[in-house]
Amino acid sequence: MTSREDEALAQAAVAALTGQLALAPKPGLPDPRDLAARVTRKDHCGLRWSAKALAPGLAAMAAAARRTGEPTPRLRAELGAIGRCTEHSVGLAGGGHRGALWTLGLLVAAAALDTRARGVEVAATAKRIAAHPDRAAPRRPSRGATVSAKYGAAGARGEARAGFPHVRRALDALAAARSAGADEPEARLDALLTVMSTLQDTELLHTAGPLGLRHVQAGARGILEAGGTATPAGRAALTDLDTDLHARAWSPRGSAGLLAGALFVDSLPVAALTRAA
Repeated sequence: MTSREDEALAQAAVAALTGQLALAPKPGLPDPRDLAARVTRKDHCGLRWSAKALAPGLAAMAAAARRTGEPTPRLRAELGAIGRCTEHSVGLAGGGHRGALWTLGLLVAAAALDTRARGVEVAATAKRIAAHPDRAAPRRPSRGATVSAKYGAAGARGEARAGFPHVRRALDALAAARSAGADEPEARLDALLTVMSTLQDTELLHTAGPLGLRHVQAGARGILEAGGTATPAGRAALTDLDTDLHARAWSPRGSAGLLAGALFVDSLPVAALTRAA
């Protein structure tokens, strides 16, 4: 790979994140309707702006993976250091995207390690990177880690160490919805709901507790069981869940970050063709 290819992977990841942000309606999540940030506490335009601040760090992660050549403890440590610097840069640009940075950073590094890998292969390589501890990480546990320990949820680290099962499920949901005739926004919303229906989202556990998490999971399953967002019944159920979560101020942010990861992995064949052209 060249530095140009590292940059291409970073830009593909940022495009996946901004593509996730552009979807609407996303129950409890920032979308183009939420310019006032009344419920989600994050201005949509600000989030789109700060997403661009991830690009240099993601390109550096791709370059680190290319130099190292293997999913080693050294690579894991370097990705952690780059990630902490990138978090600071994103904070200066407006903040947000911490979960997405973790997911996209590992997936970008995995894609850089093996430029021929696609789909589950990328997730499997990311799993091998995440298996190593980051010994330079701050000793003070994050809120997500604290919530994971309290409720026994996998959390972001568990998701990565399991090979991103919800990214894989989102990829399957994208393919199934497209095959069934859904348009691209509907397919992406169905993929988001697939993640929401089973993910032990630590953000939801923090704000809503286990009962709230199960409420959101059941709502997402109900939309899919109604036929998904491409059907009138599914769309009506989506509107109901969206209204409900905004009224409760519950935001399934973990699902949004994993959808961005799935959209990045999904884009890789197209990105590869673009680089080769």
